Amino acid sequence: MQEVIGVRFKATGRLEYYRPGGEVFRLDEGAICPSDHGLEFGQVALSNIRLPEDLLPDQIPNLVRKATEEDLKTHEENLARAKEAVEFCKIKIAEERLEMNLVGAEFTFDRSKLIFYFTADHRVDFRKLVRELAQNFHTRIELRQIGVRDQAKLLGGIGPCGQEFCCHRFMRDFDPVSIKMAKTQGLSLNPTKISGICGRLMCCLNYEQEVYQANTKKVPPKGTLVLTEDGQGHVVDRDVLQTRVRVHVYKDDGTEDEKYYSVDAIEILQKRKKGHSKPELWEDMEDHDFVTEGEKKALREEEEADKREEEEDISRTCACPCRVQEEDRKVASSEEPELEEMQIPEEEEATEAQSTPDVKKEDRLVADKGQETLPFQEPYAVKGRVKPKKRRMGRRRRRK
Repeated sequence: MQEVIGVRFKATGRLEYYRPGGEVFRLDEGAICPSDHGLEFGQVALSNIRLPEDLLPDQIPNLVRKATEEDLKTHEENLARAKEAVEFCKIKIAEERLEMNLVGAEFTFDRSKLIFYFTADHRVDFRKLVRELAQNFHTRIELRQIGVRDQAKLLGGIGPCGQEFCCHRFMRDFDPVSIKMAKTQGLSLNPTKISGICGRLMCCLNYEQEVYQANTKKVPPKGTLVLTEDGQGHVVDRDVLQTRVRVHVYKDDGTEDEKYYSVDAIEILQKRKKGHSKPELWEDMEDHDFVTEGEKKALREEEEADKREEEEDISRTCACPCRVQEEDRKVASSEEPELEEMQIPEEEEATEAQSTPDVKKEDRLVADKGQETLPFQEPYAVKGRVKPKKRRMGRRRRRK
C-alpha cells in the first residue's frame, strides 16, 4: 500500500498519481506537479488515499508543493497569454497561407514551453512559422497535431441532443464506436443522423449498447410465429429497449389486428429461418397448453434453484465425496493381510535365468499387465535375408 493523490491538469484530462510528501490535500486544491513538458499547475481530483502497488504505475513522481496565491496568479497570467498567442499565431498562419486550423494553445507553469494544438488534413511545413513564434515569445515552441474528436473536446459546444458535448463535460477517454452499434440499436444508417459535430459516430451510441445486446437475445426476430392471448400471429416489429414486439394477430373470429405484446406475455411457436417465408399457422391448437415465455423463465429459475439447494445439501453432509472414497480405500487396504515374500534359493534362481530366453522390454510390460506374451521373433538379418533397398526415382530430364 502506498499513499498517493490524483491530479488533473485539465477538466477532462487524464488522472496522474503523485506522492504527497507528507502533506494533506483537499479536492479541487491547486498543486504544482512535474510532467513531461515541465512544471504544470493541476487540481487535486483524488485526495490522500492508500492504494495497492498493483493499481499504480511503476514510477510515481514526488509532488513539488501546494499552490500558493502567487501560483494562482501566475496560472491566470499564463491562460491570458495563451489566448494572445493564439491570436498572433492565427495571423501568421494566414500570412503564410498554411492549410491548418489552430485549435488552442497553452503555457507550462514555468513558461519554458508554449504548445499549440492544430488540425490539418495533410502534412504541413511549419518550420518558418515556428521560427517566427520563437522570436516573438522567446520560449520553446511545440506544434502538436490532434484529431477532430480532440478538437471538439477542447473547444466544447452543444450537441444535437441539446446538451453540452459529453467529451468536453465528463468523458476522460474516447471509446471505440462502430456502425454495428447503430444496426443493433435499430437506428437509421444515415451518416448525418448518427454522427456528431466532429463528423465521427456519436459517442453516446456506446452507452446503451450492453442493454441492447442483452435484450436482443430475449426479443424474437421479425417473422416469428407466436401465440398470444388473442390468437396466433407473426412478429411485424420489435422494441428491443422495452422488450416488446408488435404482432399481426389472426383472431378466431376471422378478423386481423396489430398490437404490442410484452415478450413475457407471448409464447414462441416457431422462428423464421433466413431465406424462407413466414411459418404457417398451426392447426388443432385446442389441445395446446398456452405457456408464456415469462412462465417458462420462472420454471427454469425454479429448477436452477432446486439444483443449487441439492448441491448445497450435498456439500453440507459431505465436504468432499472424493476424500471419503479415498479414505474407504485406505481402510480396506489396511485390513487386507500382507503377503509374505517367497524366498527362492540361489541355485533355483540361476537355473531359471538360464532357461528363460531374452525377452524384450515391451514383452515384459505386457506380461506384467497379465496378458499373453508375444512369441519371440528373430531379427530379419539373422535369417540370412537382406531387405532390398527401394530405388529412388530422380527427375527426368527433358529431351531437347
